[in-house]
Amino acid sequence: MTRLEEYYNKFNEDKRLLSRHGQVEFHTTMHYIQHYAKKLKADCEESLRIIDIGAGTGRYSVALAEEGYDVTAVELVKYNLGILKKKSAGVRAFQGNALKLKRFADDSFDLTLLFGPMYHLHSDEEQRQALSEAKRVTRHGGIIMAAYVMNDYSVIKYGFMENHIVERVKNGELTEDFQICHNEQELYDYMRLEQIDALNEAVGLTRVKIIAPDGPSDYIRPVLNAMDEETFALFLEYQLKNCERAELLGASSHTVDILQKE
Repeated sequence: MTRLEEYYNKFNEDKRLLSRHGQVEFHTTMHYIQHYAKKLKADCEESLRIIDIGAGTGRYSVALAEEGYDVTAVELVKYNLGILKKKSAGVRAFQGNALKLKRFADDSFDLTLLFGPMYHLHSDEEQRQALSEAKRVTRHGGIIMAAYVMNDYSVIKYGFMENHIVERVKNGELTEDFQICHNEQELYDYMRLEQIDALNEAVGLTRVKIIAPDGPSDYIRPVLNAMDEETFALFLEYQLKNCERAELLGASSHTVDILQKE
């Protein structure tokens, strides 16, 4: 069993997305998925075809299948896949690796979600390969949504707020300008916007827009948890109306890059 499998065998992704800060991410991301799904559906003669690569336990896959979309899910971790299959018979679910989607032909899907895999790929080559595979299985004119964990969120939250920064600097884990170094011993890889831009250019994908799906929510978890329902509803509204603002992107814990295969 790999370290990644060990981690996700214990990590409750559903619980995270159902938490207050997780609801912010899910609500915002689903808004954009639904927006582009509706736009793409207008061009489809049959049901809109969605593939969720790195589907986890199916939080997005199941919700989209329940809305009537034709959903295929690919998940590396058997434990997650088992939970997903128990949730819904409406999702075609397979074990697979984002780096090699040979089960699927070119141009098979209208909308491709790549939310988990890019968190855990440390080399430029693997990142390009995963994004290239997502591009290959997406039809021309289709949309790819790729999620990343952001560098400066980790530096601020885990480095300074949780007081690990001195140790990390002394161990040579950050560059002089506080970029976290690629490290295959770590579960997560951390990106900056310029790295995402370079990745898109290397793969040949055009950005439609990029959003911060959780914005400041990960920084203020106790505040969110203490909010009454009316205040939390206003926060969700605030987040949705501000998640595209450029000055908020790099410091968000995640970004979702919305790309088109031309």
